[in-house]
Amino acid sequence: MSQKIFRKTTQHLAPATRTGLPAGTYDIYPAFPVASHAIGIGYDALASRITETGAGAVTLDGFCGVFWPNVIHHLDLALSKMGISAHFISIAQALCSEQRIDEIIRPYLGGDDPLFGKRYPGTMRDLFDREHLQAITPDAGDRLTILYGTGSALAGWASPLFYFDVPKNEVQFRSRAGHAVNIGTSHTESPKAAYKRMYFVDWPILNRHRTDLLGRISYIVDEQRPDEPTFMSGDDFRRGLDLMANNYVRVRPWFEPGPWGGQWIKQRIPQLSEDARNYAWSFELISPENGVAFESNGIMLEASFDFLMLHNHREVLGDFASRFGYEFPIRYDFLDTFDGGNLSLQCHPRPEYVSKNFGETFTQDEAYYILDCKPGARVYLGFREGIDPEQFRADLERSVREGVPVDVERHVNTEPAHKHDLFLIPNGTIHCSGADALVLEISATPYIFTFKMYDWMRMDLDGKPRPLNIDRAFENLYFDRQGERVKKELIAHPVLLRKGADWQVFHLPTHPNQFYDVHRWEFETSVEVTTDGSCHVLSLTEGESVILETARGERALFNYAETFVIPAAAGSYYLKNNGKSPAKVVTTFLKPWARPFTMPEGAD
Repeated sequence: MSQKIFRKTTQHLAPATRTGLPAGTYDIYPAFPVASHAIGIGYDALASRITETGAGAVTLDGFCGVFWPNVIHHLDLALSKMGISAHFISIAQALCSEQRIDEIIRPYLGGDDPLFGKRYPGTMRDLFDREHLQAITPDAGDRLTILYGTGSALAGWASPLFYFDVPKNEVQFRSRAGHAVNIGTSHTESPKAAYKRMYFVDWPILNRHRTDLLGRISYIVDEQRPDEPTFMSGDDFRRGLDLMANNYVRVRPWFEPGPWGGQWIKQRIPQLSEDARNYAWSFELISPENGVAFESNGIMLEASFDFLMLHNHREVLGDFASRFGYEFPIRYDFLDTFDGGNLSLQCHPRPEYVSKNFGETFTQDEAYYILDCKPGARVYLGFREGIDPEQFRADLERSVREGVPVDVERHVNTEPAHKHDLFLIPNGTIHCSGADALVLEISATPYIFTFKMYDWMRMDLDGKPRPLNIDRAFENLYFDRQGERVKKELIAHPVLLRKGADWQVFHLPTHPNQFYDVHRWEFETSVEVTTDGSCHVLSLTEGESVILETARGERALFNYAETFVIPAAAGSYYLKNNGKSPAKVVTTFLKPWARPFTMPEGAD
């Protein structure tokens, strides 16, 4: 299939095989090593695995966005070359009618709201006709029967299970091209409507479905390259997840342009496409959307990060597993405004608001770590002393009504930004990054609940106005975060914790409301760090590269600006400086009070 036909993006399709990179280069295709010859490639090899099971029936289940007609076409050809005639049955025939599915999920799609809905609490079975499911049975006799499609395992066949996965970024690229549909629909919606339905309905349903399937998957298949799948056995896959969950994780990052995007990422990451006008985001670690890749003999297979959490959340989260369950709680991403523009003026919802309105279990508390910036860069943070909320709202609404700019600095406080500053953005805080900065955004995981109040009179990349949420913002803003209080409470003031001959570690205290904390390790040779029952998320914010050695015996190299995770089960790890200049590594971990579902004493 031509990439121009099946996906709409400037980004390259991830390769199936490893290619070399110059030393010190940020790697956009990281992969965790597994046993030799554990990963296969191509439909001919996959068809052989199907026949080697010796079963008369096989189930092919998978994620939304998989190109099932293409899968069946290739498997039919491959099996025919082997002299095997198979009978293919689509599970889609057992779906409820589109009208019935719409009735079931409509309350969770937020009506006319273009961005927000509420997480659907049900399961995949809700969308299927149960009697029809039970009526689908394998053919009698010797002919191979293959049941395929998202939800196929619900038919309950006692057969080998092949699970086809596709990364969520690729699902979105396929949706933008009009070639990926939501579960239970036969037509494509606009990309934004399709994404909203994925986030609030499809993905929660699919994760619950994968929870039920993971232990009995016979083979996992990476279908992101429609004509060149890679695959590995379920046993090897689960062993790989176990090994990863006790050592280290680096998800595959992905990158998106935006109306305010800059040039820092584009100029420093040579593997990226030059066709994009800018890069606004690097999704370094957004667990609901990133994947993890495995590598064997140079062949790579990617699967959703969700699988790691479903299989190993206790090893990953340690003492906090009962608090967060299958949700990885920490997010890292880059916001690039170098030679770009200001982000939108925004805030995030309070905990009770995000729970009641969107079905999330925790909210989007953030912090901005300044990885790099030009002289004069600024961060908009909190309000000016003496803010008049009514006048501020009147100015915002007049801008929408009459198309006139807002004098933002009349109302909003700004702070100068310097490399390695940390600005704290607990929920309800008005904020945005100004131009000419590369921000490492450290955050709780929820990532779409941004209530924009003002977007500097600009259009999105499609030439359409970006949706504003002034009403929602004003239901969540804290107007007492203003003036001197901003400087005291919303800017981290580093504290030296301890030091050695050629190293030191600083505490960059976060806000009492934020359930994560930040340390910065600065060293010339090496340091040893203990996990203390929490996962650690790290980024090399200064230096060339570091070598990680875990207590479980794994070793990996990470370059400048790369993000990686040390699961709690690793216990301890060494970081060795692999460059000529001192290294600085920012480490984020969970605060002890986050173990129970309570807020700390004295928090807002």
